[in-house]
Amino acid sequence: MGAGAAGASEQRLPVRRRFEVFEMHMVIYSLVEASTEDEALSTGKTVFDRLVGADPHAGAVFDYHVTFDEEDTSVAGKARWGELPTAAPVDSDDGQDLLKRGWKATKEEFERNLDRVREALDELSDEEIMRDEDLARHAFHQVGAYDGPTIFLYNEYANGIRHREQLDRVLEESEELWIVPADVHF
Repeated sequence: MGAGAAGASEQRLPVRRRFEVFEMHMVIYSLVEASTEDEALSTGKTVFDRLVGADPHAGAVFDYHVTFDEEDTSVAGKARWGELPTAAPVDSDDGQDLLKRGWKATKEEFERNLDRVREALDELSDEEIMRDEDLARHAFHQVGAYDGPTIFLYNEYANGIRHREQLDRVLEESEELWIVPADVHF
């Protein structure tokens, strides 16, 4: 085959990479104070808007979000994850389930990245770490992240909840705390 055929096969990799990036979805949760489900959903959407950079004073952490009240998408939200509550009081069974899911995911992602950091420190030279061999520096960054793909729970100010004491403080400070899930793309 000529150069055209080689060029065509080389172009498959970028298309595949775009597809893999397209598949980078996760469910995150905002913990918001509200007196009704509608108010909780509205406040939750404000949190998610900040995280995707829709607020002019916030930098984008995720590309876009879809909440579980949205029906017009075939690739995100319910279409990807199935039925989840639109919003739930944290002290309800649904709320406790969502809270446990969010905290478990945050903790597991932290531990996974911390293991990668420990492995890098044990197995790689300073120069290899500096060159980001085996994505070592990326793992260091993820361990220290305040938001983004390693943080699954956010308060109503779009601040990532990174440790258990911070989560407990958010839970204790509110009389009417709701949890709102959203599918985000990163």
